[in-house]
Order: sequence, then C-alpha cells, then structure tokens
Amino acid sequence: MENTRTIPTYRPDSTAPRIRRTIYSLVRGRVQDPAWVRPALVGLLGVTALLYLWNLAASGWANAYYSAAVLAGTKSWAAFFFGSLDASNFITVDKAPASLWVMEISARLFGFNAWSVLAPQALEGVATVAIVYLAVRRWFGPAAGVLAGGVVALTPVAGLMFRFNNPDALLVLLMTAATYATLRAIENGRTRWLVLAGALIGGGFLAKELQAFIIIPVLAGVYLFAGPPSLGRRIGQVLAAAAAVIVSSGWWIAAVELIPSASRPYIGGSQNNDLISLIFGYNGFGRLTGNESGSVGGLGALGSRWGFTGWNRLFNPQFGGQISWLIPGAVILLGTSLLLTWRRPRTDMVRSAFLIWGGSLLLTGAVFSFAQGIIHPYYTVALAPAIGALVGMGSVYLWQRRSELVARLALGGAVAATAIWGYVLLDRSVTFVPELRTAVLVIGLITAVLIIAVSHASRKAVLAIAAVAVMAVLAGPAAYTFSTVATAHTGAIPSAGPAVAAANGPGGGGLADLLAPAVAGSWTAPIRRPPL
Repeated sequence: MENTRTIPTYRPDSTAPRIRRTIYSLVRGRVQDPAWVRPALVGLLGVTALLYLWNLAASGWANAYYSAAVLAGTKSWAAFFFGSLDASNFITVDKAPASLWVMEISARLFGFNAWSVLAPQALEGVATVAIVYLAVRRWFGPAAGVLAGGVVALTPVAGLMFRFNNPDALLVLLMTAATYATLRAIENGRTRWLVLAGALIGGGFLAKELQAFIIIPVLAGVYLFAGPPSLGRRIGQVLAAAAAVIVSSGWWIAAVELIPSASRPYIGGSQNNDLISLIFGYNGFGRLTGNESGSVGGLGALGSRWGFTGWNRLFNPQFGGQISWLIPGAVILLGTSLLLTWRRPRTDMVRSAFLIWGGSLLLTGAVFSFAQGIIHPYYTVALAPAIGALVGMGSVYLWQRRSELVARLALGGAVAATAIWGYVLLDRSVTFVPELRTAVLVIGLITAVLIIAVSHASRKAVLAIAAVAVMAVLAGPAAYTFSTVATAHTGAIPSAGPAVAAANGPGGGGLADLLAPAVAGSWTAPIRRPPL
C-alpha cells in the first residue's frame, strides 16, 4: 500500500477568545489558503508602503501649485470646496478639487507640512496595489495577485506619482476600484456593484475630470457582453451605473454653476470663468485635438507641440522608461490568453477579466499615444494597474497550461520581449548601472528558452526557472523605481528614473520657485498657471 502524507489544515481553536481568533485570522488568512499567502500579501503591502513613504519629505512641497491650494484649503472652507489657489478665493486650480480635499483633510488633522501633503498619495498607492491584488487573486489565485501587485508597485511612474501631489494618485486608485467593482458585477450580476463602479468613476472625475471617463466604454461594453442577467436587465443596470456617474460627478459641477460668478472664485484654466468650458475644452476634448484655448495647437498629422503622436509614443525616450517596460509582455500574454479562452461561455470570468484589463490598457494607451493636446509622461501612471493585472493573470494562467506548446511559446516570448525591451530602455541611461542591462538581456533570454523547452521537470526546477524569469523582467523597472524614490522631485512636470538621452530628467525647479512664497504665506510673484 502506497504511503501518503496528509498535510494538516490549521484552524484556530473555536473555544479561544474572539480577539485571539481575530488576530489569528489576520495573521494566517483564510484557512483554505496555503501558509505563504498572507505573509506574502503583508510583505507586498509593507514593502510598497516603505517604498512610497521612505524619505517622503525630501521632495518638500513637490508641485507647489497644488501645495499652495492645500494651504488655502486649510484656512478657508470656501477655498476647500472650490479648490482655490489662495485663501481669499480669488482663483481656483485648473482641475476639480477631489485630490486636494484628501490632502487638505490630512493637513487640517496633522498640520500643513510636506508629510501631511504627500502621505495621502503614498497611501493611495498602497491601496491601489491592494485592490489590484484582490482583483487578480479572486479569479486567478494568490500567486497571480502578488505578481500583479508587485508589478504595479515597481512601475517607475507609480513610484513617482504615488509620492507626488498631482491629482493622478487619487484618479488611479478610484479607476482601479471601479474596475474591480465591475468585475464583481460580472461575477454575480448584482446592480449594486455596477452602481458602485459608476460612483467611483464619478469620484475619479472630481480628481482629474474627463480622463476618468476613458475606461467607461470598456467597463460598460464588457458587462453588456458578459454580465449574467438577461440583455434587457444588463442594459438597465448599465443605465443605472451611468446615473451614478452623473450624480457622483455632477453634484459639484451643479453647485459651482449655480453660485453666481461674483460670489465664487474665478475658474482657473478657463478663458471665460466657465467651469463647463474648462471641463470639455482645456481639460477635455482639447487634450485630444490640441485645440486648447490658452494653450498650444496641434501640428496636424505630425503630432503636437507636446511630442510626436503615434502608436510608439509610449516607447519613446520621454515615455518609455516611465511605463513601457512590461507592455510588450503584457500584450503577448493578453492575446494568447484571449485566444485560449475565446470559446468559453459568455459569462466566463477568466475571459472577462482579460477583456476588461486588456481593453483598459489598449484604450487608455491609444488615447495617450494619439492625443495632440497637453500630455506629460507621468499621465501614464493610469496604465500601471492594467499592466500589472495582465502580467499577473496571464503569467499564472498560461503557466498552469504550460504542457501546451502555445502556452510555453507565449510565456517564453513574453519574457524574451520584455528582456530585450528592458535592455533597450536601460541602454538609454548608459551611466545607470551599466552591467544591469546585459544581465537582464542574457538571463531573460536564457529563461525564455528554458520555459519553451522544458515542458516537464521537477517542481523545484520549474519554480526556480519561474523565479529567475520574474526577477529578470522586473529588475529594470525596479532599478528605475528605486532611483526615483531616492531622488527628490519638485515642479509641475516630474519624471521617473535616471536621466535619459534625448529626454527630460527628473522634474525640478521652475514652478516650485515661483510659488514657494505662496506656500510660505505671502505672494511676491504673479501666478502663472502651468499646463498640468
């Protein structure tokens, strides 16, 4: 008779005090999980928090334009509500004020200082990583969730913007949460999850206006296709979610529009003191067409003054090192996973997750690539959750099917493409750890070949190959992220990573020097609104 060994499942003593059982559950996690799951999650969130909070005050007021508005909001509730740049409510910032509200509440509670202004962004980053973990882990397992969260945490532009006081941190958090809520709606067909997604998108609008609406076609389209209820009910649920978007984003617009212009501050960024024209012009469709009053025009088919447009914009020297490290691999994993799941039932959650995260990446990436108006490389932080989710989901899904040649080819191809592209990106910073680019290329290509060639091997050998492959593809972005965290960033247009040939280095100076007197409490220079 063959000897078998049963690994015991450890459960807390049901007779123990409730507080002891609660602590046990927090430390151990769910009883059906392997023992490594909860420590891995705690480690992921702990390292992320350390990465985003470490030496945070080194950046001082970061973007002093927004820091000045935070100071104003701590001195006047009217300035708080409108997002005014000054406590006397003369003029607002050129965005809706939700991201300022978070910082202003923090500054009112803990005093106005660099930590109270910047720490909320760091915590929003940790929360984003946690939601990506939850969203991926629920349908693909804890290993996929940890990998997805780790990719987000180690994305260079995430290491920049979750330590900076521009509106993007709150926007990304709310959009990630909206994506998770939509996936839950697809899972169980409940209207409340879809309405929650709409409310979160509306909150994202109050952080950075129309950019929050980019993923609406993806979320609505995938739910209409894959939601479990009948088509008529799905349409009604999407309309209810649309109403939630309108209410959650429109209440502040209505309040500002109903207040006479003489009784409120001037709408910053507008040419006529009109919030609607700001939303749909300078901060809206003007970003796509380049027709932005008070800004610059586009250059037609060639692109815009903000850089040449086209499919490769995210890979150029200005954008590439910020976000594009894992995009080639993510696209390979997405395409192969959709190919393997295409014949599944309409409501299949695995395919739905790939459609939502993949659609968000492709649509948002296309908008950033072809927009002729104002755009800066740090905007691409909005792509980090989708890239992380696709890498985590696709890697684990295909790894579980590695007995099939197509799965091994996709995994090996993703690792090889990522290693090659990582070499190119690292080569743009020739003085930055020069040995790293060669190591990434060589190790990445070797592990890619091993993944394709080895269909059957011992468990330890397989895990070793997988671990080395993950380290190879994450080494480049991790190095850029650590460089970003170790560097103080100020000004209106910060940049992640070391200096790159033919690109701007880390942001600094400029507007911070101009607005520093305002943060200190006195105005000695005129306000010039930057193109944020």
